[in-house]
Amino acid sequence: MVAKWVQAVGVLVMGLCLTVEGGVAFAKDIVNIPHRGASGHAPEHTLVSYQMGENMHGDYIEVDLQMTKDGQLVAMHDDTVDRTTNGTGLVNEMTLAEMKKLDAGSWFNEQYPQYAKPEYRGVNVPTLEEVFQTFGKNKRYYIETKSPEVYPGMEIELLRLVNHYEIDKDTLLVESFSSDSLKKMKELDPSINLIQLLSNRSNVMITDEEISNIKEYAKGIGLNHQYLTQEYVQKVVESGLDLYPYTVNEKERMKQLIIWGVTGMFTNFPDMLHSVRR
Repeated sequence: MVAKWVQAVGVLVMGLCLTVEGGVAFAKDIVNIPHRGASGHAPEHTLVSYQMGENMHGDYIEVDLQMTKDGQLVAMHDDTVDRTTNGTGLVNEMTLAEMKKLDAGSWFNEQYPQYAKPEYRGVNVPTLEEVFQTFGKNKRYYIETKSPEVYPGMEIELLRLVNHYEIDKDTLLVESFSSDSLKKMKELDPSINLIQLLSNRSNVMITDEEISNIKEYAKGIGLNHQYLTQEYVQKVVESGLDLYPYTVNEKERMKQLIIWGVTGMFTNFPDMLHSVRR
């Protein structure tokens, strides 16, 4: 009912400013989050991917964190280097010096020849510190603590770097599947904005109790877009929580989620989402 109403009149819905284009309402201020950088176009979690996300009008630099054997936070989704480098092994069993010897780009050229570029060969795994140094304190960062139970002290080191590089905490978001990790961040610095990631649950509506519990420490939730319905989205946003689904790579689904009222979304193709929200 809400979607039909929005399509018909193109006015304010769920706090988003909408304009009608071709009979469908689009939110110009929907948050565009390049997933692991512009990972549809460049090797994920590399400085080149993050820069490409910026160039394609992404609103955040999204960084998944792992921690090396010598306590350095690095940008990597998996807890092993096998998938996205030419090496093998667990991140927490490698030193940063060992990580820096790995080629984190050639795999992309081989797997996605349509997007391959010679300069992707040999790019390395960046540290969070290098990301902050490269893009500066006034960029918006969306950071996930991955497997924090494996990396004692991850939250302390993250906050140390945020403070050292004077990252704007008003626009910083920290997310995790671990509520314990988020609550630890909250204890360390109550000003940090937190997002609770939820595990995939097919056709299971979020409960009022879950919403109430999450709101005690977080300002929003994230989950796989495949498990979202219009009713689910409305319940979350009407509760006052932000909602950031992942990973949306098709235009029609982007349009649908915008109409339903999500706060923003993760995509491997930020250029596509930019074209939709224009």
